Amino acid sequence: MAGIIIAFKDFNLSNGIFASPWMHPIYENFRFFFTSDNWLSVTRNTILLNLMFILVGTIVNVGIAILFNEIRATWFKRTAQSLTLLPYFISWIVVGVFAYNFLSYEHGMLSELLVKFGFDKVDWYSNPNAWPFIILIIFIWKGVGYNSIIYLATLTGIDHTLYESARIDGATKMQQIWFITIPLLRPTIIVLTLLAIGHIMNSDFGMFYSLVGDSAQLYSTVDVIDTFVFRSLKGSGDMGMAAAASFYQSVLAFVLVYVSNRVARKYESDSTLF
Repeated sequence: MAGIIIAFKDFNLSNGIFASPWMHPIYENFRFFFTSDNWLSVTRNTILLNLMFILVGTIVNVGIAILFNEIRATWFKRTAQSLTLLPYFISWIVVGVFAYNFLSYEHGMLSELLVKFGFDKVDWYSNPNAWPFIILIIFIWKGVGYNSIIYLATLTGIDHTLYESARIDGATKMQQIWFITIPLLRPTIIVLTLLAIGHIMNSDFGMFYSLVGDSAQLYSTVDVIDTFVFRSLKGSGDMGMAAAASFYQSVLAFVLVYVSNRVARKYESDSTLF
C-alpha cells in the first residue's frame, strides 16, 4: 500500500519511492489523465464492458453449471467439462492470433466463409461498434469452463432429498431448477458478483491488448484505462502518471464494491462481503 504515494510524487528510480520529491502541486500526476480527451471515454468503456462481462458471464456460467449438474452420463459429463475448461489454459496471445486469423478482412476464415455463401466481406477491424460483442463472446468462450466450477461445486452440495420431494409433488425439471437450484445458488452468485465488481475498474489487460492491440479505429468502444495507461507510459515513461491512474481505478472500485455490498445486504444479508 505504501506504493500508492508514487501517484503524488515525481518518481525516479535512483531516489526510490520515499526519497523522490513530492509533486507541486500534489495532484499534478492526475492532471495528465483528467485533462486528456480520452479519460471519460476509457472510464465509460471500462465500466460498461466489465458490467457486460459480469452480467452475461454470470448467466452463462450458472447455466453451464446447471447443465453439467443435470448430465447423468459420467463419460459425457467429464468430456464436456474438459472441453469447456480447455480454452482457459490458452494464452491470450494465442487467442489474439486465432481471433485475427478468423476475423481478418483479407484472408480471415470468416471472410472466406462469407464470400463462399455469396455475402460481402466485413472489415471487423474497422467496425468499432461490433467489438464489444466480439470481445464478450471470446471472454465467455475462454472463461466459462473455469468460472462455472464454483457454481458446480455448490450444486453438488445441495441435498438431493429436496429434488425428490419436489418430484413427488409433481414439479417439472424446470420448476425444480427455478425454485430449488437457483435460490440455493443465490448466495454464491452474490458473493462472486461482489468480488467481480471489485475488479470492475481493472480490465484484463492481456485480453484487450492481445485482441485489439494498436488498432486506433477501435478505441472509441474498447479502449479501457489499462490500455490507455500502457500506451501513455510506453510513450512518456512517467511512473507517477501511471500510478495516479491506478489510484483512480482503486478508489472507484472501492466505491462500487461498498455501494454494491450495501444493496446486496438488503436482499441477502448473510451473503455479503462485509
